[in-house]
Amino acid sequence: MADTQKLSDLPDHSDLPNLSGILTVEEWLATGRAIAAMQEPSGALPWFPGGQTDPWDHIESAMALSATGLIAEAEAAYEWSRRTQREDGSWPIRLVVGEVTDANTDSNFCAYIAVGVWHHYLITGDVRFLEKMWPMVSSAIDLVAEFQAPGGEFYWGATYPLPAQTGAHEGMYHTALITGNASIHQALGCAILIGNELGRPVGDWESALLALGHALRSHPELFEPKPEYSMDWYYPVLGGAVRGRAGQELIAVRWDDFVVTDLGIRCVDHRPWVTGAETCELVLALDALGDTADATLLLGDMQHLRDPDGSYWTGLVFADGKRWPVEKSCWTSAAVVLAADALSRTTAASGIFRDAHQVAERIEVAGQAGCGCATA
Repeated sequence: MADTQKLSDLPDHSDLPNLSGILTVEEWLATGRAIAAMQEPSGALPWFPGGQTDPWDHIESAMALSATGLIAEAEAAYEWSRRTQREDGSWPIRLVVGEVTDANTDSNFCAYIAVGVWHHYLITGDVRFLEKMWPMVSSAIDLVAEFQAPGGEFYWGATYPLPAQTGAHEGMYHTALITGNASIHQALGCAILIGNELGRPVGDWESALLALGHALRSHPELFEPKPEYSMDWYYPVLGGAVRGRAGQELIAVRWDDFVVTDLGIRCVDHRPWVTGAETCELVLALDALGDTADATLLLGDMQHLRDPDGSYWTGLVFADGKRWPVEKSCWTSAAVVLAADALSRTTAASGIFRDAHQVAERIEVAGQAGCGCATA
């Protein structure tokens, strides 16, 4: 069992004012311990004790464990993913205390394993871990690649098991979602980085990444619009598909629809409900655009959701001042840890979201693949 990271092992950030009065190192580590306290003996990281586990939020929580020095607990989470991966490379959408309650497949849920594995490697530098996890990552990303439509977008899910193939994408739900696709964009980049580090071929993934980025930037008609959800607003920035001036303009155009002064951001634009995880993901997106001032303010604004034990409540209905849902979710705490890490530059993985655009840019510059202008 690896030792928990000691305070003395962390960099001295007393000269960085951006987290002053928001989170101390001790509070940040306490949030990591609160996440670990929710971990099941199997290594699964559910939404909350006794609640559901999904493959995406499980990985986000594992990333927070790695960031706060809980290496053994993080690796137990990745071992859970390795053990529960199905033969086709997928995971069930939802499990509750080890029992599958939704056996179908979500392409984004499956892809995110690459982000977590690369994040853990950046922190630990453990090549043996990377090699051990490679078959799982490779199998998952190969499966996800099958969900890519001719326009470059990825269909969101499929029945499990897939029926005998009688045609392209048989058994898949022919709908592409902006949030999931933006997350897959980052996952493909991380999978390519893992393959490059291990000297494994990744050419097909490179062309898939470029086609997806092009679709997200230039072909909104390929995606089912969900403009009421804040995630569809900022995820193209968070996942690295949209950056620079275009990213700044994208964030600016709906800022007033979602941001609630002193509280965080709305999950849904027409509801008086702010949520901690979405607020922290926007923090990460703003940091990736270089807007650390607004990012820092938002991280401070959502601290009203912090519980004395270091965990975080999911959200607040500000119209009546009630927490809703009445749960302290593992993934909300994880989003806080990752946002604070990004702003403070504490770990070697603190730039994983800032750098999410770099793989595609390097491929384009090197001329190794081209995306063209695909149409639906």
